[in-house]
Amino acid sequence: MEQKESALRRLAGSALRGFRKVRTILLTVGLAVSVVALAALTWNVYRINQDNATIAALAAGDDIEIDFATASDEVIFARSRYLLYRERREEAQTLLDLGGSRMIDPSLRARLLYNHANARVRDAVTAIEKGDPAKAIPLTQLAKDEYRLALRLDPSNWDIKHNLDVAMRLVRDFPGYEGEAEEVPEDAPKNLWTDLPGVPRGLP
Repeated sequence: MEQKESALRRLAGSALRGFRKVRTILLTVGLAVSVVALAALTWNVYRINQDNATIAALAAGDDIEIDFATASDEVIFARSRYLLYRERREEAQTLLDLGGSRMIDPSLRARLLYNHANARVRDAVTAIEKGDPAKAIPLTQLAKDEYRLALRLDPSNWDIKHNLDVAMRLVRDFPGYEGEAEEVPEDAPKNLWTDLPGVPRGLP
């Protein structure tokens, strides 16, 4: 009887030691997971703070360079807005081609295209005011393409629809332009600006 009790005690002791080992392992793993999660959270907070600082600096007029490959959608958008406001069109186009295509947020990508299209329409208006419709026509065509791409990403955006309509009417009013499918009667008035709306709303 005593031998059985001794064997039971040894078995119980062995089981207790095994339980303690398992508990120690689980606690160690849990601690490691917690440390990794805390590090990831800390890094995300740091990155968000850095992005906010970059966006604020760009909005304040500071010329902050960004890394297209790693920049967040919001930073790409802020940099594009900065460049367009300063009429640095070639740099803005590079950003649209290299950085914009990797944007994850479709609504933000739509706004990026919308801003570029608005800038082209504004350039087209300036070209017409200077008596250069040949320059204005391709600019307006590019703007229309960008408005359409933006609408595919954000179909319910009324501002994009409105500005696309403005751009379509702007091209249609150019004398001698045959890019539109609509036929213009021979006796139609040859007015260029009498019916044109104002410069479309948007950025910049």
